[in-house]
Amino acid sequence: MYRKYFKRVFDFVCSLLALIVLSPVLLITAILVRIKLGTPVIFKQKRPGLNEKIFILYKFRTMTEQKDEQGNLLPDEVRLTKFGKMLRSTSLDELPELWNILKGDMSVVGPRPLAVQYLPYYTDEERKRHSVRPGLTGLAQVNGRNAVTWENRFQNDLEYVYRLGFILDLLIIFKTVIKVLRRSDIGERGISSPLDFDVHRRIQESEKRR
Repeated sequence: MYRKYFKRVFDFVCSLLALIVLSPVLLITAILVRIKLGTPVIFKQKRPGLNEKIFILYKFRTMTEQKDEQGNLLPDEVRLTKFGKMLRSTSLDELPELWNILKGDMSVVGPRPLAVQYLPYYTDEERKRHSVRPGLTGLAQVNGRNAVTWENRFQNDLEYVYRLGFILDLLIIFKTVIKVLRRSDIGERGISSPLDFDVHRRIQESEKRR
């Protein structure tokens, strides 16, 4: 019953209340992003959602638009400012995703929505992570966040899909709050975390062919 009916109601109510309560934080963060990083304030990117339906994910931008002499964007570690790192470590950059939850693109709890470019590299079992709405937080995030291997992350995602329930969602939300307050298990994609999944999977396939 919770999976089929009540979870969406829970998501809608939680995201609506959070948007109202956190509106001053959203406004102040948006102003600071505009001052320190420029426009656009909101970073938009296509991500696969429920049943791999593509949606637009919203986040506060955390990187500058610095480019080299040829007009190419500089590496992430160069464009990620101290302010941007603070936004990520406190998860303030994720707050605009509350709008995604309100719209029904996402859930409060579920497997994190990853890049569209990863879709061709999932196994049939790993694709089951898309049988539920992606989440603002999830079982993988409270069990290592970005500091774990892709295999462990997907194992947690699939465990959540099979165990999905109200009590589990409440437990994950509670653990998420604790981790955010402690700023634990923080890793930057492509910097201090595992390789991007598509690169990781291509390396695995290459090693198998040897």
